[in-house]
Amino acid sequence: MAIYKRILLKISGESLMGEKQYGIDETRLGEYAAQIKEIADMGVQIGIVIGGGNIFRGLSGASKGFDRVKGDQMGMLATVINSLALSSALESLGMKTRVLTAIRMEPIGEFYSKAKAIESMERGEVAIFSAGTGNPFFTTDTGSSLRAIEIEADVMLKGTRVDGIYTADPEKDPTATKFDEITYDEIYIRGLKVMDLTATTMCKENKMPIYVFDMDTVGNLKKVMSGEKIGTLVKL
Repeated sequence: MAIYKRILLKISGESLMGEKQYGIDETRLGEYAAQIKEIADMGVQIGIVIGGGNIFRGLSGASKGFDRVKGDQMGMLATVINSLALSSALESLGMKTRVLTAIRMEPIGEFYSKAKAIESMERGEVAIFSAGTGNPFFTTDTGSSLRAIEIEADVMLKGTRVDGIYTADPEKDPTATKFDEITYDEIYIRGLKVMDLTATTMCKENKMPIYVFDMDTVGNLKKVMSGEKIGTLVKL
């Protein structure tokens, strides 16, 4: 039995690169799709937000001379590309999906609404939310927090390449220790870069728990849903 009934899964765009330097690694995409199918088969209702950093980042574009608003709009379109790729990978496994966009772009995806999203998930479809919040200056982390709260998810799962939250970056500091649980306030106080502050604050104010775990290890998503303590829980 899954410990959560409805989840919002945030996947980073960079993780989709896998072993590549740019774009989408088909092997990694297939692994993600298989993991998502595993938990769908457990009866979990699934909403997903994917970043676009494997294709374009608005913030890095702005540092190279792009207008920030246009750069962020390009980043939003990158998330739509990733969403379509994941939708295709899931459908190849026999799953039903619905891509919802925060900016109107029918027939690529349907314009997002809470009612459509919940109706879709209750029918057993995987709802994939793309184009962030539809506004510049907001990250896909903030988009994930917003969608998790809107669809009344039980938890926001943040799939990363690290197995939780540490006292420092474990890739740079070998003495860093992992938290099994941490509060939103402690994240602020310690200056930990789990998500941007807007996203973390939204989750705190709406009592939305965040679970950070390593999504790149096949089978981990099912472990989280089965209640295994493999990551870090953020709560009040």
